[in-house]
Amino acid sequence: MKLTVAMKSKMMGVTVLAGLAFASGSVQAEELRLLTWGGYAPDAVVKMFKDETGIDVKVTKSNNEEMIAKLRATGGGGFDLAQPSQDRVSGAQAEHRIYKPMDLSKIDAGQFIASMLDATKANTTFKGEVYGVPHVWGTSGLVLDTKKASMVKDYTDLCLDDVKGKVSYRLKRPTLIGFAFALGHDPFAAYGDKAAYQGIMDKVQEKLISCKGNVKTYWEGGDSLLNLVRSGEVTAAMAWDTGGWKLNGDNADVTFVAPKSGALGWIDTFVLPKKGKNDDAAYKWINFVMRPEVAAKITASAGNFTASKGADDFAEDKLKAQFKASFPPADLDNIKWYPPVPAGLETIEGKVLDRVKAAKSN
Repeated sequence: MKLTVAMKSKMMGVTVLAGLAFASGSVQAEELRLLTWGGYAPDAVVKMFKDETGIDVKVTKSNNEEMIAKLRATGGGGFDLAQPSQDRVSGAQAEHRIYKPMDLSKIDAGQFIASMLDATKANTTFKGEVYGVPHVWGTSGLVLDTKKASMVKDYTDLCLDDVKGKVSYRLKRPTLIGFAFALGHDPFAAYGDKAAYQGIMDKVQEKLISCKGNVKTYWEGGDSLLNLVRSGEVTAAMAWDTGGWKLNGDNADVTFVAPKSGALGWIDTFVLPKKGKNDDAAYKWINFVMRPEVAAKITASAGNFTASKGADDFAEDKLKAQFKASFPPADLDNIKWYPPVPAGLETIEGKVLDRVKAAKSN
């Protein structure tokens, strides 16, 4: 095939333009689009990763509800790596098909705490495929001013007259689960029986409605709750361990307390969105942030420990001391770890939360 002068000229022009683009540095850098929680991808770690791999990390901060909503809206598109809690993986996959299976051969398993890795693999398995590996973990329980709310030992004690008007918690599913355990029920054991689960939630709904008069406000953002406790407007709350430890740094009387019925344990995972375009970068990020010395930087940023084996050796002494004070061995063993949420239960919970919100205070 012969090329005409015009065709040769056109091809040479394209080559010159491509060369100029490369020379001017306008070739786009490789990018990892990460959908995660605040504190899980601190700027210093992102910079370290780019310096080592050349990959930019575009961080979008979110929470469980928003992550699922974003991935549902796009059919699993828009992101290369996401970090929902482990109880939001297999159920969401069964219902919405928004993830792709993990290639575990690309994960450096030796960097993970083995028991946590095994548990998360089991809890994120759907139709024989593993969809998640663990990253950050923590608990929710009670954040108390121990001088003014020492009588609060469990979630339902937030309804005592002693703390009337001085209480705060979220109108979210952890509150429903915590109150269920404190009322003597095991909501996780009822996950496979919707009728039984509805019965437990009906009792929780009744308790939360009767407790409305005790609630100063239902907190939304963590910062707003911290400010309420610092000001003394709230002396007893249901919240995350990190919030209690942060407050403890300012006021020794305020700290996180594991409830009598058990703190609620969560694990935030790494998952691959179904339409992610850069799996290789996702696996590189996972293996990078699970290095003990890097994981410790994330613990310092987020306040929670990770599933990285040996990262505790690099954690700050103060945080380790707070953790041990809040979790004597018996309380650590009593943590209730969230299992996967079966499809349909969130609808039951949503209706309960709506009715509690709409009810008048007693």
